[in-house]
Amino acid sequence: MNDYLELLCNMIAIPSFSKEETDVASMIAGCLKARNLPVRCKGNNLWLDSADVNPQDAGKKVLMLNAHIDTVRPAASYTRDPFAPTVEDGKIYGLGSNDDGGCVVALLAAWEKLVSHEQPYRLIWTATAEEEICGPGGLEIILDEFPQVTLGIFGEPTGMQMAVAEKGLLVFDCLSSGVSGHAAREEGVNAIYRAIEDIQWFKDYSFPKVSPYLGPVKMTVTMISAGTQHNVVPDGCKFVVDVRPNGLYTNQEILDTVRANVKCSVEPRSMRHKSSHIAEDNPVVVRGRSLGLESYGSPTTSSQTLVDFPSLKIGPGESSRSHRADEFIKISEIEEGADTYVKLLDNLQI
Repeated sequence: MNDYLELLCNMIAIPSFSKEETDVASMIAGCLKARNLPVRCKGNNLWLDSADVNPQDAGKKVLMLNAHIDTVRPAASYTRDPFAPTVEDGKIYGLGSNDDGGCVVALLAAWEKLVSHEQPYRLIWTATAEEEICGPGGLEIILDEFPQVTLGIFGEPTGMQMAVAEKGLLVFDCLSSGVSGHAAREEGVNAIYRAIEDIQWFKDYSFPKVSPYLGPVKMTVTMISAGTQHNVVPDGCKFVVDVRPNGLYTNQEILDTVRANVKCSVEPRSMRHKSSHIAEDNPVVVRGRSLGLESYGSPTTSSQTLVDFPSLKIGPGESSRSHRADEFIKISEIEEGADTYVKLLDNLQI
């Protein structure tokens, strides 16, 4: 395991903010090449394909492992140098140690162990960029480099419990239109009053399907803007709605429902950030339960929001440490994480 821990320390020592991952990606690629692993690169994304090691895997279903190599910027309250990896009391301190370097190396260790003997699937390990900002230069640009994925494992710090559902994100820009006029006379159509009716709908409406892990779809009006001066009836009222899908509706289904029920125009800022909800009888979930792993719904997003195939989020470390000062991960968590990944996936029929 020492090689993987050394790799993690080397990752911490290189600043790798989103869209600035070139140096850390080059370092990881160099490390893998030095170990004669067939690493491939595109942009600041890397992957290892079991078909390059075991040619018989080429025609099998694809199981993809993913973790990200970018980090957020360090919090101002750090008391340690965020780029000086420190091993202390069985913990590795440094920016990106917990989110998401521990998962990167644990999944790498599992990939090497799993491909050392034949599996019923083609196993692809990916380490990708721009996850923290859901940027366009991350996982999405390499998905067309290999066949359609049957199952994805997303390494994020979950305490090695199974996040079987993950909230998505939609942001709607809404515009209620009216007719301007003088406020002192009975003229014009007040766009604010029109907006109030639709805002009330957003407040009151409940989507019928409720996730046992994520609850209902949540819609919240968070911003509003209208008017130019006190004596002019406003002819436009803009407001913003934050929507958190629960895995039981596609983003398009949510948008269609909203547009069918309100009078204002509704424009989504992006349809990319999808929620996920893996089936209870998926083989990886069944295997996880047999290992005593708990299931829960994750309120935080990951690269899962960018894919359409079934996926499970699970990884060493704790989500509560992410994006906080003096970030760390326990060495035992990485070791146990790699071991659990192998137990979860070895000879899994997908």
